Amino acid sequence: MKTDREDIRSIESPLQAQRLGEETGPALSLPALLLHFLKIGAIGFGGGMAVIALMEREIIVKKRVMEVEEFLHGIGLGQLLGPFAVNAALFTGNRLYGPLGGLACAVAFMAPSVFIVIILAWLYFSFHAVPGLQSAIGGLAPVVIALILGAAWSMGRRAVRSWQSALLAVIALGFSLFKINAVYVLLGAGLIGLIAGTRKLGAVRLREKQKQDKKTKTPVSGSTAAVLALPAAAGVAVTGTSLASIAWVFLKIGFVFFGGGFVLIPVLQQKLEALGWLTPREFIDGVAISNLTPGPIAVLATFAGFHLHGVAGALVATLALFTPSLILMTFLSHGYSRLKKGPRVQDFLAGVTPAVVGMVVSAAVLLAPGALRGFAGWALLAISFLLLVRFRWHPAWVLAVGAVLGAVGVVR
Repeated sequence: MKTDREDIRSIESPLQAQRLGEETGPALSLPALLLHFLKIGAIGFGGGMAVIALMEREIIVKKRVMEVEEFLHGIGLGQLLGPFAVNAALFTGNRLYGPLGGLACAVAFMAPSVFIVIILAWLYFSFHAVPGLQSAIGGLAPVVIALILGAAWSMGRRAVRSWQSALLAVIALGFSLFKINAVYVLLGAGLIGLIAGTRKLGAVRLREKQKQDKKTKTPVSGSTAAVLALPAAAGVAVTGTSLASIAWVFLKIGFVFFGGGFVLIPVLQQKLEALGWLTPREFIDGVAISNLTPGPIAVLATFAGFHLHGVAGALVATLALFTPSLILMTFLSHGYSRLKKGPRVQDFLAGVTPAVVGMVVSAAVLLAPGALRGFAGWALLAISFLLLVRFRWHPAWVLAVGAVLGAVGVVR
């Protein structure tokens, strides 16, 4: 049986086939894609936009599994509900390997953070202290900001192609700096795109490749099913709270998970303290532990679930919180192929694309005041940006340098 790429080459000229190969690069197998997301989930310190930067560099730029514009559209759709980094992983996997592939990528991306939080939560509730990792983590902050700015530079070169789109990116940057809800910013940018049109914004009509139209519907293999299955781990409840109660509370919270992880904090604080599931001190320490992990701050649910019902409670709370956004993103990803063919939809997305670039820059600007302390911090930011953009160092190595400098006290 021919692969999609062989089918394309059989009906196109050699020159066309060569161009297609240059645009999209060799396709990743599902196991290879899962390994990439597992790695990104393990080193993606710094929050959503830092993780998006890693995805853009490791999967979109290096492996070229999809066009940058399409990835930016996925980021925009992922802002609607839940953590957009997890949604972006699901979108990528769904576009390549269907709904089960998308869910597998989301699980692979989240697995390292959930595992780390479970370990740290066990240490915390056993010894009543957060492990002394803060100094090393502090050295990562300038590198994370450089990583975000590098992603904005890379995305902007492809997505901002006219003065109109540049202006739209700047407007989105301004609104984001004032912490306007990301959903409103993206909807406004999309409406501007509808009014201005694709050509004025410098975008091109998305090309519908037969590779996408004839996307392989490969059944999920046994190994993928194993990745999708949650580990059957039993936890000992420290309270009388049932797993069903944990699932129901976090599922309801998941339906109002708009605007990113930090918007979720006051919602969780009010609910968990009202239920008596966490004391105010435990909640603050849970936020600190969540920030020590490479994943979204929403893994605070993992921390709370562990306190209530051990490992089983941690997994149930995490799954329940993320279920609404994963379902919504699966439907949006599945309908993306049909929707993006419409000219008006493409106009809308042409407005969203540069706005996402502006929002990426805003994340770096907002992080800078608290993360860059003194000359050493600014110097590490500049050197990291140069290493990532000019010399194309792997982010893991740059992050390691930052952690070492933080641990020895050079960067605080």
